[in-house]
Amino acid sequence: VAINHFGDCCYFGTNGQQKDVPRAITLWTKAAELGSIKALFNLGIRYENGDGVEQDKAKAVQFYKKAAMHGWVEARHNLGCCEVRMGNSDRAVRHFLISAKMGHKNSVE
Repeated sequence: VAINHFGDCCYFGTNGQQKDVPRAITLWTKAAELGSIKALFNLGIRYENGDGVEQDKAKAVQFYKKAAMHGWVEARHNLGCCEVRMGNSDRAVRHFLISAKMGHKNSVE
């Protein structure tokens, strides 16, 4: 948890840290290796958008899947969005239904 939080501080430049996206990516990677679900989600977002790393949609999906398997509702929703973009509407609906049942309002809309 602490390593992921430190990564957040570096990414946003908060709590006395300079904004340092590459350092945030390194910290989130370490936190993910140590089991941080939020770090997996953070990395998914960065790889999906190419923010601080080279854009890699497949890698983003891998991070989202790992986080979703551990119950991170936003990761499940983002998997649905990724499936829509890939033209897999049946899979997208399944992800959206799961995240909606978990309380994610955007999955319902």
